[in-house]
Amino acid sequence: MARKSSVERANEITGGFASAQKNIVVQYHEKERRTDELLQLIKKDAMSKGLSDADFTKVDVYIKPEDQRVFYVINGDVNGSVEF
Repeated sequence: MARKSSVERANEITGGFASAQKNIVVQYHEKERRTDELLQLIKKDAMSKGLSDADFTKVDVYIKPEDQRVFYVINGDVNGSVEF
């Protein structure tokens, strides 16, 4: 069996990129939104359309700051948008 590289051992100890805390912010003109805020708005909007939390299997998000909208598609068939 081959020995693990020091990078692999370090990733096991620290967790690596997959487990790192992430903060993504979309900025446009004078406005900015964190992606976790946008996802919460999408979840709330989709649930107002009758989806339950357990119904979410896939969420596709399209951010169009120039239109001040964030469009989404849930599970390939439920779509909508929220304000950026």
